[in-house]
Amino acid sequence: MENPDLINDIRDKYKDLGENPDTYLNGLLYAKPLNYWDYIQRDALLNLQHPRTDFEDEEIFIIYHQITELILKLIMNEVKQIHKQETLTEEFLLVKIKRINRYTAMLVNSFDIMGKGMDYDDYNKFRLTLAPASGFQAVSFRYLEFYITGIENLVNERGRARLPENPVLEDYFRNLYWKDAGYDHKTGNKTLTLRQFEEKYAEELLTLAKKMQGQTLDLKIARMGELSPELKRELRLFDQLYNIHWPLVHINTARTYLDAKGENKAATGGSEWKKYLHPAFQRRKFFPQLWSAEELENWAKEFLDY
Repeated sequence: MENPDLINDIRDKYKDLGENPDTYLNGLLYAKPLNYWDYIQRDALLNLQHPRTDFEDEEIFIIYHQITELILKLIMNEVKQIHKQETLTEEFLLVKIKRINRYTAMLVNSFDIMGKGMDYDDYNKFRLTLAPASGFQAVSFRYLEFYITGIENLVNERGRARLPENPVLEDYFRNLYWKDAGYDHKTGNKTLTLRQFEEKYAEELLTLAKKMQGQTLDLKIARMGELSPELKRELRLFDQLYNIHWPLVHINTARTYLDAKGENKAATGGSEWKKYLHPAFQRRKFFPQLWSAEELENWAKEFLDY
């Protein structure tokens, strides 16, 4: 059925853009109907896996890491929507944080795909072809951290001991918690894994850290004043899911393949993975203002078992 109002609305839309509406209306005559496989780029998506060995479980390893990147993109999508809001309301923020928590729970709950989904011996063979590549180089985590919390919250106790008396942003940047994992603990030199990462991303990350000064999500929330119990609960849940439970499932999976038989294998990137991955050593908190001094002091320590 013809809808003249709809046609007029379409014409007005393109006139407002300074375009000729008839060009776009005539284009509809020639455009092919959209289908599912083209819209989601199915064929391209399913051809993004390029194993380096013939071990079939390597494809599981690749696919799972690609899924992780997509989930992180979902989280970033919500975080950026929050940042675009000039005035944050509890109602808007609660919807977004609940979405973020569902995505983060997916990260946590999906790790059994890695932990129970690969043959132990095959994994410990194909992983040798991956050096010096490492999950340490997953920059999506770093982007999220800089958007969500102040850079001073991303420096652990070891890093704080190295800070000057009156640190500036660059000092914090040099001592970010994750950088400790990029040093050879025997020589004190940067690993190739870290050097590769810094060569590709250091300048971009420092620029982002400067851009986000005073604009991080934790500060935006602090400026909202007193929060409802429900919003506090959801924000604390996000902190727990992302900064405690996610690294815990990661370290437990690493133990399955690197430590299960008492072999204490090194990570492909050479990091001191037991300390790097454990949240009690990372000491990462997004919203420290929502936790008591005692809770901050004992952050994830109940999960220490070595």
